[in-house]
Amino acid sequence: MDSDSTFDARDARGTRANPVPRPAGPPAGGPPPAGPPPAVPPSPYGPPAGPYGAPARPAHAPATRPALAEWLRLPRPAAAPGIWRLGHVERPAEEHHTVPARQLVNGALIAYLCGWLVWSLLWNGYLEGWWIFVDDWWLLPMVWLVPKEWQSPGHPDFALYAGATYLWYGLVLALLAHTFGRVGNWAEVWRRWGVPIWPLFVLVPGVWREMPRIEWLLTVSNVYYALLVAAVLAAVGRVGRWPAVRRRLAGADGGPVPAPPEADPADWPEVRDAGLAEAAGRLAEATRSGALGDVDHARIHRAWQGVRTHPGRLPAFADAVRAYGPAACAHPSGARDLPVRTAVHDLVTGQVRIGTAADHPRNPYARRTTGVALEPALLGTSLLAVGPAGSGKTVRLTRPVTESLCLQALAGRASVVAVTAQGAALAPDESFDVVVSVGREDSTHDLDLYGGAEDPDEAAGTLAEALVGDLVPDCRRAATTLARLIGPYRAAHGHFPPVPELRELLDGAPEALAALRDAVAGDPAQLRELDARARGAGRGDDTGPLLAERIAFLDRPALARFFRPAGAQRGGDAPRLTLRAIEHPLRVRVDLPERGHAEASRIVARLLLAQFAEAALARADRSLFACLVLDDATRTVTADSVRAVQRLRSAHAGVVLALRSLEEVPETLRGPLLGAVGCRMAFAGIGPWDGGRFAETWGTEWVQTRDVTNRQIISDEPLTKAMHFVRRLVTGKAATAEAVTVREVERQRWSASDLAHSVPAGHAVLSLSEVRGDHTPPLLVDLRT
Repeated sequence: MDSDSTFDARDARGTRANPVPRPAGPPAGGPPPAGPPPAVPPSPYGPPAGPYGAPARPAHAPATRPALAEWLRLPRPAAAPGIWRLGHVERPAEEHHTVPARQLVNGALIAYLCGWLVWSLLWNGYLEGWWIFVDDWWLLPMVWLVPKEWQSPGHPDFALYAGATYLWYGLVLALLAHTFGRVGNWAEVWRRWGVPIWPLFVLVPGVWREMPRIEWLLTVSNVYYALLVAAVLAAVGRVGRWPAVRRRLAGADGGPVPAPPEADPADWPEVRDAGLAEAAGRLAEATRSGALGDVDHARIHRAWQGVRTHPGRLPAFADAVRAYGPAACAHPSGARDLPVRTAVHDLVTGQVRIGTAADHPRNPYARRTTGVALEPALLGTSLLAVGPAGSGKTVRLTRPVTESLCLQALAGRASVVAVTAQGAALAPDESFDVVVSVGREDSTHDLDLYGGAEDPDEAAGTLAEALVGDLVPDCRRAATTLARLIGPYRAAHGHFPPVPELRELLDGAPEALAALRDAVAGDPAQLRELDARARGAGRGDDTGPLLAERIAFLDRPALARFFRPAGAQRGGDAPRLTLRAIEHPLRVRVDLPERGHAEASRIVARLLLAQFAEAALARADRSLFACLVLDDATRTVTADSVRAVQRLRSAHAGVVLALRSLEEVPETLRGPLLGAVGCRMAFAGIGPWDGGRFAETWGTEWVQTRDVTNRQIISDEPLTKAMHFVRRLVTGKAATAEAVTVREVERQRWSASDLAHSVPAGHAVLSLSEVRGDHTPPLLVDLRT
């Protein structure tokens, strides 16, 4: 597979060595169009494997769902990790300390009345005599600047003197407005309610009536009236939100919505600029008509990225779009959407929204009330979620994440393997290509016990970790024991031993060992392996009996047919699933029989985790994001799996582990596990012992604290004593004085007690980290919004 993650038609038909398994159910979509599709030359994109009509509308979609063209035009600004980018508006970094409305209005009104009083006193001459040289002392600059003879009404320059005088009045009034406006915080009044800072002299009676009728002064006054009317209209429009009403009425009239200055994404400008005007026109028409959905857009855009990487595919891409339109470059299953969506997705950014950052003092002010989302860049560091049963791990985390990865698999961007208990409401069968129901006869696929490995040592390593990884800290001795048995068996029979034969070999059955020795009699290397195994069987630290005891949990009648290796199948057996198939955009769900075979379920879960890590690290093409979702990772984490999780970041892969408690992980691995994952999530209701682990991992921060000390005021003055006595009679409290001490202290971001007792129901504390290294502090997230 090429690095652009596109896949050719042979993948859909199963002609490769590791074909993509067929869907578990019928593909979603409408009926196929009448008549055969137009003939096109063979291309890397091939015809879709299923119907290519308009995709079926998800059952949950609201009637007011916006059209795809409008959805594409919505802004998606760059933001910090975990922020829902669709329509995101950046918040200020610091909280703006708002004055209470009553206090703000009272202060503004008092400041205005004080300014009005000062101006009235000046204008009416009540402050005369304060200056010993000039009666109107505040007109002193005019006396200095204007000749005295100009002040006579009959002088030719009297009009100029009058104009200069009223200009001076305006300067004095502006100074009073600025001073008392700042005192009364009128700027905040304007920001909050849209009320302008009116010039004080407008409300002073008699000012304009006493102005001389000078032509240019009348012109200035008219201009002022026009500006005043404009200010009033602006204030009323801002309070009444007239622009929003105008935009809504324009939309109701059917008027075209003005396109943004940049190219309209609904027109597929990048395809048009490459010279494919016909293909771009058809895609644009399908986008506006609704025939092309968000999954189609993401899938075709992904294929176009492959064309840009390999320009030789340009003609094939054009032929596929011309022939199949929005169904071009289809997923091998033919599905173009999921039958049901339960979460909000944005396939342009690859995000799925899981909640909203709570408006809580523990959250940074810039993150409060913002949407919280997950994406492959975050899941690539792996995620650990801990919470008791019923806290919402499945409904509010693993199901949205699995749903998002299934959508991205349909778009050719990801492959997902979801492991859950039988009957868990993770997602319907129709959302997956393969559903493996271990222990049920109606399962469409079986599991390969050895993960499709060809090397006996590699197969023995993953199987040993699955069998005894939860019991021994180092599985290398167990892996050696297995390799000394399955290697000769493969050399003799061409395939690895099935579960019953492997159990007999581990038990040391003389007939089975003798038959195997006879089968490899001509191979000295394999005989040395069997001899080494025979010598180790007599030692006290032999791991054979322990392996035989654990493999017996898989050697049950209900599970007999599920673990046949490659080459051991007989006619009528279901096809095998190997996790090597994650190189394809595959959707897999594995149901474990936890009720009747709890221990076998744990072994299978560890086996899938080990095989997934090996397959993800061994991929030649890492353009697809691969993710393993374990809805219940109880007793699944081992020392080797913790080391594998750390290596998955560089392989464009990750795991999602959900636990009821960290007590389900060996004590020596709890700290390393929290350190290996980049995203950590503590749900409401966890115990203080689990909270202590999270608190230690999240560390401390410097915060500002305020210590308030009240001391009683004791006075010897008779009048003061009387006032304090009256106050005590009225309020019942003695007169006190407050002393405030502000200091910086180091405090845990979230303490164990806070995590155990202060997280509300339906909430979780989440910290995120990207593959590139960007990270966020732990946030309190409301998962219900």
